[in-house]
Amino acid sequence: MWRGRAGALLRVWGFWPTGVPRRRPLSCDAASQAGSNYPRCWNCGGPWGPGREDRFFCPQCRALQAPDPTRDYFSLMDCNRSFRVDTAKLQHRYQQLQRLVHPDFFSQRSQTEKDFSEKHSTLVNDAYKTLLAPLSRGLYLLKLHGIEIPERTDYEMDRQFLMEIMEINEKLAEAESEAAMKEIESIVKAKQKEFTDNVSSAFEQGDFEEAKEILTKMRYFSNIEEKIKLKKIPL
Repeated sequence: MWRGRAGALLRVWGFWPTGVPRRRPLSCDAASQAGSNYPRCWNCGGPWGPGREDRFFCPQCRALQAPDPTRDYFSLMDCNRSFRVDTAKLQHRYQQLQRLVHPDFFSQRSQTEKDFSEKHSTLVNDAYKTLLAPLSRGLYLLKLHGIEIPERTDYEMDRQFLMEIMEINEKLAEAESEAAMKEIESIVKAKQKEFTDNVSSAFEQGDFEEAKEILTKMRYFSNIEEKIKLKKIPL
């Protein structure tokens, strides 16, 4: 107990026993070194670390900064990295960001900020469109887990599924009436709803191979949806 009190007194008086190691006080340079790894503002040179406001503006000079290359679409759109997305919240975030970084609001700013606003706006648009649609959202989520689906995957699909796709395509090609088109649309819509529910469950269970297979099927039906839209356009 005495040794502990003596040590405390020695520290207060500014003395320290010979041969006993003691901690060196941090220099000013060392104390600030942790912050030196943060990106610096292109305009004023000030650091802007994790605490910066929404990762867009320098907290010192308020200059618009370049897009953060480490930020994924889910983070940008303030969504959990999950297949289930609140589309109303997503739309609100999209509108919020466009009011923040749209090029129209930077017409009187520096050329650097004009260029950055163009990049931010494009990135926000891409993120919104990607996360809004179940198919593109699922494909992007797979990509974040290191899985991508090649464009041509016929050889991986079972014969029964490919025959189903072929049959629907034939019906679409032969459809001449509005009733026939609506029937095909109804079939495709029901299948996409089923696939969306199933792929959501697959992601929740962490079964990425199952999600990959379902998303591949969704892509086939998405192609049919595009054909239906084209056929509806009057020549």
